[in-house]
Amino acid sequence: HRNDFVVELSYHTKIRKESSLWIHLILHQHKKGHHLIREERYYISIRLNIDHWSIYKIAKELHRPYNTINKEVQCGTVYLYNGKIKRYKPDIAEQKYKDKRVNSKRNYRCLECVEFLNYVVEMFNKKGWSLDASVGYAQKNNLFSTDEMVCTKTLYNYVDLGILPIKNIDLPEKLKRNTKSSSTRKNRKILGKSIEERTETVNLREEFGHWEIDSVLGKKKDTEPAIMTIVERKTRMSLWIKIKDHSSMAIDEALQSLINRFGTKKSEVFKSITGDNGSEFANLSNIENNGISVYFTHPYTSCEKGTNECHNKMLRRFIPKGKSIDDYSAEDILFFSDTINGLPRKILNYHTPEELFDNQLDRIYAT
Repeated sequence: HRNDFVVELSYHTKIRKESSLWIHLILHQHKKGHHLIREERYYISIRLNIDHWSIYKIAKELHRPYNTINKEVQCGTVYLYNGKIKRYKPDIAEQKYKDKRVNSKRNYRCLECVEFLNYVVEMFNKKGWSLDASVGYAQKNNLFSTDEMVCTKTLYNYVDLGILPIKNIDLPEKLKRNTKSSSTRKNRKILGKSIEERTETVNLREEFGHWEIDSVLGKKKDTEPAIMTIVERKTRMSLWIKIKDHSSMAIDEALQSLINRFGTKKSEVFKSITGDNGSEFANLSNIENNGISVYFTHPYTSCEKGTNECHNKMLRRFIPKGKSIDDYSAEDILFFSDTINGLPRKILNYHTPEELFDNQLDRIYAT
């Protein structure tokens, strides 16, 4: 045993003389976040077994995290001479690393989930469901077992890799994400009570009957029809109504007509409405005479009524910007809203807005 130790000691002593060259080579080769290389393992062996450096000192010398070196030492440490000596062996550590890397490849489960993938593609093409809506609906209704499905993130990865017959350009939201910072302009007129006065119950979506309102244009002409969009915050139920033009009078007529449809229960269906400071909402505060609270967002801050903005994007799936709304009938626009209200939503635990809205109306009219 003593002879084996002497041979090993002389081997390490020889390598140790070149340690300054080694550390220069190691620091030149490795990059932050990369795995340890073979030379680093031999350097650890020298400093640990011959110089008896601490793991912290070795990590600092190699510019590596302490945990990285600590795990490496634990992985490459073996017991020699019937367990009497514990020593770090770089060759063993290197071989263990290579063995683990063999099994570290990404495994795609496409062949195991063919039926589920076909279902997702069918829902996407025929019903216009998002990939996540398809996954959530299948899970909620136990259409497939866990082993037969993949998650939403994996589906989007499959789209990126070209595994599914769906392209990124077919996904309505993926290419529209804007990461640019925005600035708020000042000195814009305020038409009524600020959104800051809105109660916390409304902000937390705990109570039914609080709405966000906006308008959508086709071509920018005074005589061009527009669409009034109004969305209930709790259930995400969206109502799209074609109006004759983009004036405040047209908005007032359409909104008052909508509210009156609910008869004696209108005060329970419409408790508050939040709009922006656009000229088409100049008379919106007048409906407070009906017992409905009206709030206005801060100027140029559309994110404060983000639910409505999100649904306006969904409307653009059917009516692209610049397309004349005069080309669509009121029935067409109603059909578009029914389609969107029939989509399962992750945020609603994969219920549909229409389903939750009807439940709320049943509760109100039952009393």
